Amino acid sequence: MATPVGWAQGGSGSVCLAFDQLRDVIESQEELIHQLRNVEEKAAHAKTKVLLAKEEEKLQFALGEVEVLSKQLEKEKLAFEKALSTVKSRALQESSKKDQLITKCNEIESHIIKQEDILNGKENEIKELQQVISQQKQIFRNHMSDFRIQKQQENYMAQVLDQKHKKASGTCQARSHQRPREK
Repeated sequence: MATPVGWAQGGSGSVCLAFDQLRDVIESQEELIHQLRNVEEKAAHAKTKVLLAKEEEKLQFALGEVEVLSKQLEKEKLAFEKALSTVKSRALQESSKKDQLITKCNEIESHIIKQEDILNGKENEIKELQQVISQQKQIFRNHMSDFRIQKQQENYMAQVLDQKHKKASGTCQARSHQRPREK
């Protein structure tokens, strides 16, 4: 094997010392790179956590609104059904007030139409909120997918660097054992 330029042949102690020092510098640089990657990974993880918390907060808010609207819708529906039932029973009992009841029924029908419009509007709001929830879930899934891909890439790079480091360490040790000493 050829001796690198500037190195004396014969396995002098200064050459091995210089090589060992160079290897120590490379190892310390690789350790520093590894630490920086860990910091970057922790920062990315923290950023993802913050984004996740914000998205969860939005989701919880949207779910709360859906629940409130659903309860309100159910109450209004029950109130509407109860009011309609009461009006019908009174109409049967009070035949003498037929003209007044017809007018009142027309008013109630108008109210029903308004209530149905309100209910339809609220159902549309619920559908929109459900779409927002679906979109937020998809965004969250995308973030998680991106995070997994990034984590796999970082793990792959760490493995490659580790393999290079082991290979470089193995080559250095193999060279120091193979070099014959002259007397």
